[in-house]
Amino acid sequence: MDLRQLRYFLALNEHRSFVRAADAMGITQPAFSRSIQGLEHEFGCQLVDRGSKDLHPTPEGRVVLQHALALVRGASNLTNEINQMTKLDAGELQFGCGPALSEKLVPDALLHFMQRYPHIHTRLRVDNWESLSRSLGRDEIEFFIADVRQFESDPSLQIRLLRPRSGLFFCRPGHPLLEKESQSTNDLFDYPLAAARLPAGIHKVLANLSGKTQLDQHIECEHLPLLLKLVRSSNTIAMSTQEAMNDYLHEGEFVQLHLRNLPADLDSLKAHCGIVSRAGYRLSPAANAMIELLVKLDQEADQSKAA
Repeated sequence: MDLRQLRYFLALNEHRSFVRAADAMGITQPAFSRSIQGLEHEFGCQLVDRGSKDLHPTPEGRVVLQHALALVRGASNLTNEINQMTKLDAGELQFGCGPALSEKLVPDALLHFMQRYPHIHTRLRVDNWESLSRSLGRDEIEFFIADVRQFESDPSLQIRLLRPRSGLFFCRPGHPLLEKESQSTNDLFDYPLAAARLPAGIHKVLANLSGKTQLDQHIECEHLPLLLKLVRSSNTIAMSTQEAMNDYLHEGEFVQLHLRNLPADLDSLKAHCGIVSRAGYRLSPAANAMIELLVKLDQEADQSKAA
């Protein structure tokens, strides 16, 4: 018995025809039949009811099918895992990012990564820092990029810092608030507030600015295009990062609010970005390559901004 025979038996169960299954596996029908017969000889029983029109598996055949599927999948997973550990011409990369970095840094890094490693299958999840942390703990992703303030004291995590991103408030052109000669934070909280899930530190700052013990965030949305659509169609005021909104502001699609009693350098309203992975965990070559790309592009953007 070998994996090839088990794959043939799975194909026979799928196609219910020796001819079609042999064709799907790329071998002649006589060779395919001999392989199935060899498997039956190995187990000492008949695996297929050849008297039935649809070649139903026998009771013994159903048991073999169950284990064959697990063995074939396990062999495939083992190959993929070894490839991920040793190569960059095969395998998968799974990581996540928060909405603040899904507009510029991560797409730019993905383009470079695809050009360098076209055979790596990449899965990116965009979500809030809390959900991404749970995914990391369940081994669904190897790392994520988000605001790291919630994780800085966790010894089970490793953090590689990126440059912070400035936050801003914005609204649609024609918003009633823009009719005032100047706006303050008191005006800000007269309207619905929308943003991605905010770290506790930002929540606290905004609550203090609103004069309340608890911030009333009307809309929590991790999908920036949807959030922008809501802002376009209502008097909702939204919060995001300067980096994510630069192009939209430049094109005049939205207007940044300059609140007179909000310090321009207020560090608490910045996104403290970083790359989060598990401490002591060996990342795949693909994950390491993506992380180095992210750091490199982030540094280049910082140098370009300084120049």
